[in-house]
Amino acid sequence: MQTRDAELPVLGQDQKGSAEPHNESVARAFWRYTIPAVAAMMVNGLYQVVDGVFVGHFIGSDGLAAVNIAWPVVGLIAGLGTLVGIGAGSLLSMFRGAKDAVQAQAVLTTSVWLLLILAATTSLALYASGTLLLDLQGASGDVLRFGHSYLSVFGWGAVATMAAGALPMLIRNDGSPGVATRLLIFGAVINIVLDYVFIVLLQWQLAGAAWASVVSQSLVGVLALRYFCSAKAGVKLTAASLRFCFNLAGRTLVQGASGLVMFLYFAFITALHNKQLLMYGEPLHVAAFALIGYIGVIYYFFAEGVASGMQPPISYYYGAGQIERISATLKLACQVSLSVGLVIVLCLNLFPECIVSLFSQEKALLNEAQKGARLHLSMVFLDGFIFLAAMYYVALDQGAKSLLISLGNMAIQVPFLFFLPEYLGVDGVWLSVPVSNLVLTLIVAPMLWRDVARLRHGRALSQSQH
Repeated sequence: MQTRDAELPVLGQDQKGSAEPHNESVARAFWRYTIPAVAAMMVNGLYQVVDGVFVGHFIGSDGLAAVNIAWPVVGLIAGLGTLVGIGAGSLLSMFRGAKDAVQAQAVLTTSVWLLLILAATTSLALYASGTLLLDLQGASGDVLRFGHSYLSVFGWGAVATMAAGALPMLIRNDGSPGVATRLLIFGAVINIVLDYVFIVLLQWQLAGAAWASVVSQSLVGVLALRYFCSAKAGVKLTAASLRFCFNLAGRTLVQGASGLVMFLYFAFITALHNKQLLMYGEPLHVAAFALIGYIGVIYYFFAEGVASGMQPPISYYYGAGQIERISATLKLACQVSLSVGLVIVLCLNLFPECIVSLFSQEKALLNEAQKGARLHLSMVFLDGFIFLAAMYYVALDQGAKSLLISLGNMAIQVPFLFFLPEYLGVDGVWLSVPVSNLVLTLIVAPMLWRDVARLRHGRALSQSQH
């Protein structure tokens, strides 16, 4: 199928409610949503990388290790925001495609209530658990102290972290991807400035990095709510509409579950990596793993941006019954994501020292990080394919299959993470992710191919019967 020849209605009507949408090709619609989504995610990834640069240079390897020990918990908080953002976002696009304004508004208001409920529950759980989750990973000494100071700030700031993750996704699905991108860029710039103020000038160490994140996320959340209360919003948030719909809440949770599981996967796998690296190595290896994570996050966020940009068009096509355009959008997304992933793997093998030295000048840390990056990120492009496959099923209101992919990612990787180090030591820890990614791709790719063919075949049969 030639994507340049297919035409469709613009996904979002203009903000004044024009009755006649414009026409555009599948490729143009894809890039119109994907470029802002990728830009937003890359900026988000960039400020995490800048966090790593500040921590690596001004706190050291113990600081990097502590961030990595605390990240599984922070990742869980962010994952709950993603759960609401992906789940409510896909429903919002489908109801907009079906021209059901009442249900679209109900999705928006229900998502706000879900964020408040999940944030309150998470904050209470964090204060009750204390350092338990850090202790379970084997943290001690300065690493434990740094990790606890970092995590304690996110305890009360959970609502900001969740809102900053969810609300820009809803804005993008409301037909304003540019607004969502500008919001995230604003938050990233504020975070970088506050990193310098809190870590370098005020010397608040890791607590400073956490405060920088929470303050910038709070600003993003407030501005996002202001958008939905303004005349610019296609679906508006009003005091009279603040009702909680249990049915839509359930559908949101099911639809967004794969996004949460993806974060749970990263959190759980990161915690297991930390534990295994401390068992077969030392804190220096955990610091190297953190450094490698900052490198990998660039591609992860790019791939998530492509997947997020692909979702609104596919959800719209599905809601509007434009089935033929779905496979073209998926194919284009796969080409973009896999190509960039392969380029990153090539750069890591050609210029490893230039890349890892951005984060630290400690010789031992740099040597271990170079070796670990080559092994750990050797199949990183397959992560992009797995993200796309999971998001494809979310876009088609098939959250169960998306959840199955995300759970399969975790279930396949865990045995490798315990089995390989028994024979290869620390190298086995590095290799567990690429090996499991390859195995999962060999399972998911045929399933995805079959389901896309079945969807097109079902559409052809429906047309022939009419």
